Amino acid sequence: MTFRVPHRLHDMAKLLYSVTMSLDGFIAGPGGDMSWLTPYLGPDPLVDDLITRVGAILVGGRTFRGDDPHAGTEAEGKVFGGGWKGPQFVLTRNAPPTPVPGLTFVADLGDAIAAARTAAGDRYVNVLGAETARSCLEAGELDEVLTFILPVLLGDGVRLFEHPGGTHVRLERIDMSSAPLATHLWFRVAGR
Repeated sequence: MTFRVPHRLHDMAKLLYSVTMSLDGFIAGPGGDMSWLTPYLGPDPLVDDLITRVGAILVGGRTFRGDDPHAGTEAEGKVFGGGWKGPQFVLTRNAPPTPVPGLTFVADLGDAIAAARTAAGDRYVNVLGAETARSCLEAGELDEVLTFILPVLLGDGVRLFEHPGGTHVRLERIDMSSAPLATHLWFRVAGR
């Protein structure tokens, strides 16, 4: 089994939407349920390598407040199940009234992207959350999409990408690989 992490085109932090998806295109079950993911959590060399290449996290408010496939374990609430530590920026207009250690809450998308890129340096800003990724794409800021496709059909839930009225976004495949529990597809947003 081999995999390659795509070559970086420049030193500015790129925005990477990394996401796990069912074969029928859902990243969360109905109501944002993430429990479907739990049986598929396991060793994946690409995840291990990706963790070393992420310099900051940009997460949407809904994802931040959502279900956690690690619920009930010591990894609950931790990025990559606790495998990654670093600066995290939560895009939300509803920040908690008291500060949360290790998190910066930002209301404006442009400000959140700028802060995350600065914090990431020459590594990736890993975007978490479908709405946040779509907003980054619409703003012309999303550089790459990494999808971990799992061998399961959910039938309903939150889609990988939805846009009212439809949107045609051309992607260029940079890599394709697999692990025992996932197929990896890595794309560059065309023109980025």
